[in-house]
Amino acid sequence: MKLGIVGLPNVGKSTLFNAITQAGAESANYPFCTIEPNVGVVAVPDDRLEKLAEIYDSKKIVPTAIEFYDIAGLVKGASKGEGLGNKFLSHIREVEAIVHVVRCFESGDIVHVEGSVNPLRDIETINLELIFSDIEMLERRLQRTQKAAKGDKALAAEVEVIQKAMEVLEEGRSVRTLNLTDEEKEIVKSFNLLSSKPIIYVANVSEDDLADDGSSNSHVAKVREFAATEDAEVVVVSAQIEEEISQLPPEERKEFLNDLGLEKSGLDKLVQASYDLLGLMSFLTAGPTESRAWTIKKGTPAPQAAGKIHSDIERGFIRAEIISYDDLMACGGSMAAAKEKGLVRIEGKEYIMKDGDIVNFRFNV
Repeated sequence: MKLGIVGLPNVGKSTLFNAITQAGAESANYPFCTIEPNVGVVAVPDDRLEKLAEIYDSKKIVPTAIEFYDIAGLVKGASKGEGLGNKFLSHIREVEAIVHVVRCFESGDIVHVEGSVNPLRDIETINLELIFSDIEMLERRLQRTQKAAKGDKALAAEVEVIQKAMEVLEEGRSVRTLNLTDEEKEIVKSFNLLSSKPIIYVANVSEDDLADDGSSNSHVAKVREFAATEDAEVVVVSAQIEEEISQLPPEERKEFLNDLGLEKSGLDKLVQASYDLLGLMSFLTAGPTESRAWTIKKGTPAPQAAGKIHSDIERGFIRAEIISYDDLMACGGSMAAAKEKGLVRIEGKEYIMKDGDIVNFRFNV
């Protein structure tokens, strides 16, 4: 779960990343780790864990986590190696999705690199660098593949997909906007194109625009309009406020948010949106030792989910005892009452896990 944070200078990217790393460091239940100076790990917010910890009298809560990479060095011409361009582009290739921070606030104190606030121009600047890099890579691949494709149906299909991708790229659009079959999507995935990676746009606003989620901010409206063309989500945050929140003790953060008229921090919204973007979900385990969330891809069968806990459990999988979180809550948190109502199920190897499944895996090695 690696997401790369990108953006032009002075848009609030580094401020937001500082808030992410501070939030990770302050998290009492998830050990903050710095893999490199530019990587921050934060917990995925999940209110269900607190409820389970109360019911099972768990000693600790362990949420699942997500990694954010601060990707620096973008300037115009990055695809041609300007600035730290090549390093910037290679770092993006390593992430699963992109978080594109766009400046949507006016400030005389913070000079915009282009001299004015214009989110659509900023988005285009970065997107074009990714597109130029993809065109260069696909041109080389097309030449190789066309030579080898004679009489090979698989390679002929690849040539067709490359040509489709080249068409949209040459129009200045990202490959993620293409309508593809599942088979074509798999081919595109093998190219590891920068502009095919899923994306979230983060509209960085001033504190005044937070209460109405940026709906009165004309810059945010433009970002939302553009994001809709890519079927992408927009998360409205104030990076400055996020940094202030991250420096507060955890018990004071909720009160601070209430004073601002907010239910969730921007960081919480961003983490949840990122989780959804990558097609992820959580199953839960609970007991006296810990209540814990485990990350899996949607559509994961029970044995593979068990393997997230330990490879031995997957290898020796017999069955899974499962109740959905909602069913348990409907029974007042009583497992005995849930069993009486037949809500606790025994599932086998073919069972596809669902978000919020509370599981006890039976296995024998």
